[in-house]
Amino acid sequence: AVRREGAGSAMVARALWALLAALRAGWCLLPQSGYLHPDEFFQAPEVMAGDILNLQVYYPWEFLSSSPCRTVVFPLMTSGVTYWVIKSLQQLDICSSCINSYTLLVSPRLLFTTFSFILDYSVYRLAPFWGADPWKALVLLAGSYVTLVFYTRTFTNTLEGLLFALLMVLVSSRKSSGSSAEPTSSSLIGVITTAGFFNRPTFLAFALMPLLYWASLIVDSQKNIKTLINHFLKLILCACFTAIVFITADTFYFTSVSLDNLYSTNKSSLIDVIAQLHEKMVVTPFNFLSYNLNPHNLALHGSHPRVTHFTVNGVMLFGILHILAVGAGFKVLKKYVHQLMLVRWCYHRPPGLLVHSEGSPTLLLFYFVPLAFLSLFSHQEPRFLIPLILPLVLFSASPNRAVKWKLLLVLFNLLGALLFGCLHQGGLIPSLFHLEQLIHSPASSSHPRHYTLLFAHTYMPPRSLLNIKKTDMHVEVIDMAGSGEETLCQTVEQRASNFTCSDCHIFIIIPGTVRATITKCGVSFRNETLIFPHLSMEDPPQIPVLSSGNWRSQLGLYILELNRDH
Repeated sequence: AVRREGAGSAMVARALWALLAALRAGWCLLPQSGYLHPDEFFQAPEVMAGDILNLQVYYPWEFLSSSPCRTVVFPLMTSGVTYWVIKSLQQLDICSSCINSYTLLVSPRLLFTTFSFILDYSVYRLAPFWGADPWKALVLLAGSYVTLVFYTRTFTNTLEGLLFALLMVLVSSRKSSGSSAEPTSSSLIGVITTAGFFNRPTFLAFALMPLLYWASLIVDSQKNIKTLINHFLKLILCACFTAIVFITADTFYFTSVSLDNLYSTNKSSLIDVIAQLHEKMVVTPFNFLSYNLNPHNLALHGSHPRVTHFTVNGVMLFGILHILAVGAGFKVLKKYVHQLMLVRWCYHRPPGLLVHSEGSPTLLLFYFVPLAFLSLFSHQEPRFLIPLILPLVLFSASPNRAVKWKLLLVLFNLLGALLFGCLHQGGLIPSLFHLEQLIHSPASSSHPRHYTLLFAHTYMPPRSLLNIKKTDMHVEVIDMAGSGEETLCQTVEQRASNFTCSDCHIFIIIPGTVRATITKCGVSFRNETLIFPHLSMEDPPQIPVLSSGNWRSQLGLYILELNRDH
């Protein structure tokens, strides 16, 4: 009877995981309207749309040759590949209009959504090793809004989480007999660690515990010093080779170095070529660290208390699972301190917590050690912690840790998916879709028009979604960010007074919560389009207004067309 019950619950868990996996893929294609953070566009898709599709884009400072802080390798391998595919399909006339706002948004996201199943594979592989129930862990993973929303977006943090998962798989191997296997993946560990470091230097915080665990297994299993040295040499050599690949690619991209230029009329020797390359060498992680280790620079992006990750962001991302892990962590710490005092009193040597422990205590270290290192920096955003979902679900799915609070987990993840997947800045992407269709409508094509698009109190609009070629000068995008009333009205009035051509159109895109500000600017509008829903946390709706009949306006984004006859 117990076996039947276990088999039945496993079947239910498999069906639930399959349903959640289908939801992940389907919601990506729908697509999700929520806009989490500008970095989901401006750290890969926006840059690649400019480089590969020759579209008008905004290049962030990290990708300028004067301040290269991001490697170009991963953007090229992800968004770059998808854009190259849709460009090729259009050039081959397989798809006459492959390049549009929908494909520009969804194609990179679809690739990341496909990659997100590396997490599921890793959980399935790792669960037996760490004593967790595989299908319970998979349901916890697939049902988390972090997986449904964050892992389907084009963040470098998403890639960081996937590389962390692969690293955990490589360091956790078990023989069929059940004992730990001798680690044989030194080369791959070196490649993944270096690739993760170039993607985001903070990857070292996540890689620390897996590398220490791997090193402890190596030392524990090797009696021959020669074999021991061989493992570490393989790791170092592969890490160096991977670093050379990244440095070479970034140097060629950011300095526009070409072999034709190097072998110029002087017919430089190979030594001269190497010297020129060395002079222009770009090492993006060092530039990244140099910038981010400066407290003044971090303050420009927002400073937070050092406990923000621990007390706020962990709860915001993982809810009750984070709280339970914190409680378990304190219990383990208390027990370990007690054992440490007892062992030192009796045997005068510390107990081994890491090397011989493969269960919950070590998983808690995999979770809290990266969190502690990331907490050393004053700039703390929730997405920085998304790689930690892997050790957390493995810890939460151990057999002796029955998943309670099921209803609370479901409600928490439903709320998170609704808030971040639909509501948060949710009108901006649909507004760009609407404007792209307007700009490329047949009427606009037959009679060229000039469009001015003024965005105020929204996140930075990804210009690539407007699908405008760099050679087209008939569209101007102005990002006013969170400008005050005086600055906003001054800009609007200035544009209104410069209505010189008969085919000029000025659109103002603004949240409903600050719609009243525009009415004070003394201008009128001939068209108003309301896009629902849109929640701006920077300009949140007031509760009394939400309870009135005007709630839809407060949770919407307006596209206002300025009246020429004003």
